[in-house]
Amino acid sequence: MNYRLDGDGDRVVVLSGSLGATLEMWEPQLPPLSARFRVLRYDHPGHGGSPPLAESSVSSMARAVVKLLDELGIPRVSYCGLSLGGAVGLRLALDAPERVEKLVLCSTSARFATPGLWQERADRVRRDGVAAIVDTVLERWFTPAFRDVRRYSEMLLSIPSEGYARACEAVRDWDARGELHGISAPAFAIAGAEDPSTPPSDLEAIVEEIPGAELLVVDDARHLVNVERAGEFNEAVLAHL
Repeated sequence: MNYRLDGDGDRVVVLSGSLGATLEMWEPQLPPLSARFRVLRYDHPGHGGSPPLAESSVSSMARAVVKLLDELGIPRVSYCGLSLGGAVGLRLALDAPERVEKLVLCSTSARFATPGLWQERADRVRRDGVAAIVDTVLERWFTPAFRDVRRYSEMLLSIPSEGYARACEAVRDWDARGELHGISAPAFAIAGAEDPSTPPSDLEAIVEEIPGAELLVVDDARHLVNVERAGEFNEAVLAHL
C-alpha cells in the first residue's frame, strides 16, 4: 500500500482515513503527532497510490494493514481511524489485538446506514464517476462554515471510480455489532455533533460495547472532524495516546 512515515518517536501511530480521501486528509494532525510519535499514514486500497485488493472487505483491509506493519517491522501501534478507517481499526483490534496498543475511533460506526444505500452509491459511481456524488459527500463532510472545501473536493475527485465503488461495497457488508465487547485496547471515540453520516449516537453505541471506552462529541463539526476542528481533535487524541 502507498504510505508515508513521519516523525521519529519510539511509538508508532497509524492514521487511517475516510472513504473517498487520501492520506493527505491527516495533514492537520502531522505537526503535533509527529513531534512525539512516528506517524504512519496510508491510502486505502483503490485510493491515492494504493492499488485495489482482489477481495473488497473491511477484513481484507485490516489484513493489508497487518501486512504493511510486518513489512515495516513494526510489531505494535496505536491506531486512529476515521469513518472507513475506524471500521478497519475495529476489525484490527478484534482480529489482531496484539498489534494494537491504543485505539481512537472517529466518525465511524459498527454498521454504516443500510446495504442498499451503499450498493446504490457504488453503482452510481461506476456509471457516472465520482463527480456525480461530490456535492453530496462534501455536504456531509463539512458544515457550511468551513471554507477550504475546494481542496477536499479535488481530493475526492482524485479517487478512481472503481476504487471508490469497491470501498462502498466493503462498507455495505460491514457489521460488527455485538462483537465489540471483545476489544481489549483502551478505546476513545470522537464524533462530530452535526455529522449526518455517523451521528454521535453511532459512536455512543460503540463505546457502550467496548469495555472502558469514552466518547467526545465535538461541536460545530460534521464527518471530517479532524479537519474542521483540528485543534480540539488533536488535543483529545494526544491526551488519549
